[in-house]
Amino acid sequence: MEIHDLNAFLYDFFKAHHCPILTNHDGVLTIQLTEEMDKVLMNRPFYWHYIKKMGYPGDPMQLTLITNPDKRQEKGEWIHFGSPRLQQIIRYLQQAEKYTKLFQQLNPNVNTPLFPWLVTNIKISYQGKHKRDELFSIGLNLINGVLKSDMMDLLKAISLETTISDYCYTLSPMIKLHSGYKRIESVLDQYVESQEHSWAVEALQALEEETKLLHHFYTEDTEDETMERELKEIQERFQPKITYHVVNGGLFYLASDTA
Repeated sequence: MEIHDLNAFLYDFFKAHHCPILTNHDGVLTIQLTEEMDKVLMNRPFYWHYIKKMGYPGDPMQLTLITNPDKRQEKGEWIHFGSPRLQQIIRYLQQAEKYTKLFQQLNPNVNTPLFPWLVTNIKISYQGKHKRDELFSIGLNLINGVLKSDMMDLLKAISLETTISDYCYTLSPMIKLHSGYKRIESVLDQYVESQEHSWAVEALQALEEETKLLHHFYTEDTEDETMERELKEIQERFQPKITYHVVNGGLFYLASDTA
């Protein structure tokens, strides 16, 4: 997950999870956690077990996160790229919120349809002598089949919530989700096939050289099992392959003039 502005990322994360932002100034962010976020982040299972057993509402904690290096000595938790707290938040997003369903927020005076869009953020990995990744954000209109690239850039400018606005209603998809994903995958296949693949040739050459070197160093007295294991490791490292990985995605209901 690529994060350019850590303070903004944290602000957006807690805001999206309905945690009141108490202060946010000069790289010091103080949040009032909800019960859900307290359970996710603060590692107090026995407290919540006891509270629920006693029938009490519980008291979620406040959390102060410091992203400004000049403020590290202030009261709070210093958080940075690679810190355990940030990794905890990222793991939660990857595991619990890989897929979502959101609705564009509107204030219409008449009944307004919302169109279903399948949005996927997919990482293409090219692995051979070296490894290279590309990230694609693609949206597919499940009514008319229109495809949009850089879909996340478009969504950033739209107000989205988990509940639908008044006077809005959703249209039923004409394209099934599985079929929609296959269409997106087909577009990626065409993109990959159109690329120049000298990297794969270099990987195969490196595989051949490493295999020859391995056979050179091993003698007839060497155990076949050992050589086979090392040969397999070389093949796994250098054999060129391309894989797709869905980072996250979801179903987004948008107004007809949005995309």
